[in-house]
Amino acid sequence: MNREASYPATRALSRPGPLRRLYDWVLSWADSPRGTLGLAAISFAESSFFPIPPDVLQIALSVAKPRRSFFYAAVSAVASVAGGVFGWAIGSGLWQLLSSWFFAYVPGFSPEKFALVESLYRGNAFLAIFAAAFTPIPYKVFTIAAGACSVPLGTLVAASALGRGLRFFLVAAVTFFLGATARQFLDRYLELITVLLLVAIVAGFLAIKVLMPAH
Repeated sequence: MNREASYPATRALSRPGPLRRLYDWVLSWADSPRGTLGLAAISFAESSFFPIPPDVLQIALSVAKPRRSFFYAAVSAVASVAGGVFGWAIGSGLWQLLSSWFFAYVPGFSPEKFALVESLYRGNAFLAIFAAAFTPIPYKVFTIAAGACSVPLGTLVAASALGRGLRFFLVAAVTFFLGATARQFLDRYLELITVLLLVAIVAGFLAIKVLMPAH
């Protein structure tokens, strides 16, 4: 076997991919004195095009300073909803121009997913946006589709504020109470917890609708 020929393959296997490098770059903000600013910027960008969720940095910052966990959650939530408004504006005014770029280069976007979101908006736009804001569903697809599908901006803001707020404050609560062990717990169970809570919330809404008499 040619030993020299094996070196490039070995280096290729050990070299992290672009998403991993981006993930590491996001985490590097936790060691920066401008970590809060980085969290706000990443939360904003993730709502329309950035592939790494802000939870990653929020958890790292909160583990380092547990008493500021809920402050970081507020930063994530406010910036994320603002980014959702930006995504709505892209969908409302620029989607015809930018759609091919999003489908080609932004993770999470595809014509099939976009068509699925459009069908969900014909059912219940508020619930669809809330579900995307709260769970690991790609929230950015829903914010841009909301603008492209003429979902009222107020519906987007209200559903996003509820979903993003619940998600990021859930992360803050786990970090605050579990401390240094929170990162491993959230890495393993966050997606499952958010999905189960969403099911419980939807079940609660359905129960209210069934139990309350119609007028």
